[in-house]
Amino acid sequence: MPPEFLLTGVQRFTARAACTTAVLFFLAAAASAETVVVASYNLQNYLPMERQVDGLRSQNAPKPEEEVAAVVRIIRAIRPDVLGLIEIGNEEMLQDLQSRLSAAGLELPYSEWVKGSDPARHIALLSRFPIVARNSRDDIPFSLQGSRQRVGRGILDVTIRTDRSHTLRLVGAHLKSQRPIPEFDERELRAKEAWLLRKHLDEILAAHPRENVLLFGDLNDTKNEYPIQLLGGSPGSPGRLRDLPLADRHGERWTHFWSAADIYSRLDYFFASNHLWPLIKKDASGISSDPAWNQASDHRAIFTTITFPKK
Repeated sequence: MPPEFLLTGVQRFTARAACTTAVLFFLAAAASAETVVVASYNLQNYLPMERQVDGLRSQNAPKPEEEVAAVVRIIRAIRPDVLGLIEIGNEEMLQDLQSRLSAAGLELPYSEWVKGSDPARHIALLSRFPIVARNSRDDIPFSLQGSRQRVGRGILDVTIRTDRSHTLRLVGAHLKSQRPIPEFDERELRAKEAWLLRKHLDEILAAHPRENVLLFGDLNDTKNEYPIQLLGGSPGSPGRLRDLPLADRHGERWTHFWSAADIYSRLDYFFASNHLWPLIKKDASGISSDPAWNQASDHRAIFTTITFPKK
């Protein structure tokens, strides 16, 4: 199109009208869509445990109040509609956080808590939307080197229904940490848990290939390692889950800091099913850039925005 000063009055009017129509069409389309923000956050021991308190070792001390306040502030800044939680304590601890978020103006009345075989650390979820299906698994046995074991934190699996009756199936996981244990190679144990998680996801997608599935959680490995590649599945396959590349406002991708080794890593992930992937708003997804992130946890919260079309 020629510059505006070369157009006639009629042409200028027509061009402006076309531009206005395009803007109005965009705004109407945006208004008809429904957006859902999902966050995932490893809270670093939101539970009573042995801690240093006022210079003394306490055997059953809760997460310090200043850390809890930082957790609430970071979550409130993201304002998620659905919040996946890693390393939460018992159900009372979940209710405690839910109440604190409510007092901060973030109402997430629906919840799921997974027992798992780990007596201390659990996976949970809070939601603004009702939970319409619960398929979480507390007890997942398996054999490793001839020994009977269980997936430490189980698998969270719920389906929520949004205000406009869209559904989203959320699967949460917290795989074995990189902390060595005397009984087994921690990498082998984590790989086995990842295999069982992938099996659970395959069962979902085999039965419902067009399901909007979002896997979230602390997977305790980097994307080049076997567990993460396994969870993604084969490119082009119906069961493929795509890793959502996230970054903070500085373009940095790490989500965890291991202070003992001065190592920054990306251990927290979202994976989306083929049907869900086009609905994810990539430019409204990322990693919390709160400058005081380490007052709350050794992890940073991650978030994504899903835009459902008008029904």
